[in-house]
Amino acid sequence: MHYIKRPDWALPESAATPEDVYLNRRALLAGMGLGAGLAMMPGRSEAAGVTPFQPMPATHSGYADAGRAITPEALNTTYNNFYEFGSSKRISDEAQRLNTDGWTVRIDGLVEDEITISTEDLIARMPLEERVYRHRCVEAWSMVAPWVGFELSALLDLARPLSSARYVQFQTFHDTDMAPEQRASWWPWPYTEALSMAEASNELSFMVVGAYGKLLHKPMGAPIRLHTPWKYGFKSIKSIDRITFTEERPVSFWEELNASEYGFWANVNPEVAHPRWSQADERVLGQDGRVPTELYNGYGAQVAGMYGDLPLQVGERFWR
Repeated sequence: MHYIKRPDWALPESAATPEDVYLNRRALLAGMGLGAGLAMMPGRSEAAGVTPFQPMPATHSGYADAGRAITPEALNTTYNNFYEFGSSKRISDEAQRLNTDGWTVRIDGLVEDEITISTEDLIARMPLEERVYRHRCVEAWSMVAPWVGFELSALLDLARPLSSARYVQFQTFHDTDMAPEQRASWWPWPYTEALSMAEASNELSFMVVGAYGKLLHKPMGAPIRLHTPWKYGFKSIKSIDRITFTEERPVSFWEELNASEYGFWANVNPEVAHPRWSQADERVLGQDGRVPTELYNGYGAQVAGMYGDLPLQVGERFWR
């Protein structure tokens, strides 16, 4: 007899989705992943009578993660960091300038063959699923979202990186007409982030293309973003248009700005304070009061083994 160990983030059978909701979700995922459903993907015109978001019930008590309720969609989509469109949290209106028509992702660097692929084609080739993950911002607030996407490891299989690749770097768009804040010379645009290959291969690393049963909202990083739930939120780069495999460890956006405050690894650790505030607890969006922060944001069983012998380096003492 074979026994399958459920990952800690998976919900028990008692929290199973009602059948009618599941069937709606299944239809959506099939539509997003198969050619017949590409009419729903970014780049299809509303003028042609196509709705860019296909609704599906998602906020249900059975989707709670680690005892926390899913953050309401209206709050999650209007309280965001997206510095390309402004430095406040209320950038949802400004982020509507984001144009995802014809969006492509360039995969290059240390790979067998460099490719450029549309998000439609990429999504059609990936095994989509829904996962409810925590998100912990370095600013000590948090939320919970029901993401639709695929494991980053599936994209690694598509990219076929060379054995010499040790890191994977992600880059967002750079378009000063679309995102006026990118005209500011003191920011190191475009926004970049990176993971080690071990982190990228971890089962929790997730490429997000939807949320709340819909295609990804623009303020949340449409049409495709990364989510690494055990790291501080600035690692989960939005609106990705290039993925590069490299042997040298990249310097990411916030690390370049201030490596002593925003190191490369950026793992959630309540015992290590940010230089300007505590990380011991967090404000959960939509709830009163604060709750204790968990090491690795509660995902230690899946990720702690990657960091057991990680040496402390300049700028990393805050984020080990």
